[in-house]
Amino acid sequence: MIYCLTGTLIHTDALASIAVIECGGVGYKVSVTSNTLTKLPLSTDKPANVRLYTHMQVREDGIDLYGFFTTEEMNMFKMLISVSGVGPKAAVSILSLMTPEKLSMAIAAEDGKAISKAPNVGAKTAARIILELKDKIAKAYPQAGTASRPDSYAEAAVPAGGKLEDAKAALLVLGYGKPEITKALTAVDTTASLEDIIRQALAALMK
Repeated sequence: MIYCLTGTLIHTDALASIAVIECGGVGYKVSVTSNTLTKLPLSTDKPANVRLYTHMQVREDGIDLYGFFTTEEMNMFKMLISVSGVGPKAAVSILSLMTPEKLSMAIAAEDGKAISKAPNVGAKTAARIILELKDKIAKAYPQAGTASRPDSYAEAAVPAGGKLEDAKAALLVLGYGKPEITKALTAVDTTASLEDIIRQALAALMK
C-alpha cells in the first residue's frame, strides 16, 4: 500500500483533476480533488516538491491512485468509499464539491440535496451517505452538529462569455453551485489562460 508520494510535481490538469508526481524517476499519475488541486503550485515550469497522501484502488484491469493534500481529506475519502454504492470517483466528486468540514456539516444537517449536487451522486446515494456516516461524523467532527448550512447553497446567476463561460462549464461539471461559481469568477484575472482561471476560481471556492 502506498501511503504517500513525495516528489517533484511535473504536471497538473485542472479539467481532468489529475497531478503527476515524479518520484525516483517514475511519474505517478494521481487523481485529485479540486480541494487538493488548489493547494498545488499554479505552474509546473519550475520544479516544486510536494507530498500527497494516497489511497490505492486495485481493480482487475488496473491500479488507480487517489491523492490528497491532507490526511483529513484522505480519511474523509475512505469514509465515503466505505458507504455501500459509493466508489472512488463519486467520493472524489463529493470532495471536489465540498471540503471535509463542509461535507461533515451537510451530513450532520442531513442535507442530502447539497451532497447530491456532486456529479455521479444521486439523491439515494446521498441519503445512504447520511445514514451510514452520520454517527461516525458526529464522533470525528463534533463541531459539525452545531454548524449552520453554508450560504453557498443558494442560487444565483453565473457570468458567461468566452473563457469565463468555459470555466463556468468546467466548475459545474465538478459539482459547484451557480452562486459559488458567480462569486469565484468575479474575482479572477480574465486575461489569464483558461486553466489558470479555473485554478483561481477553485482557490476562491475552497476558502
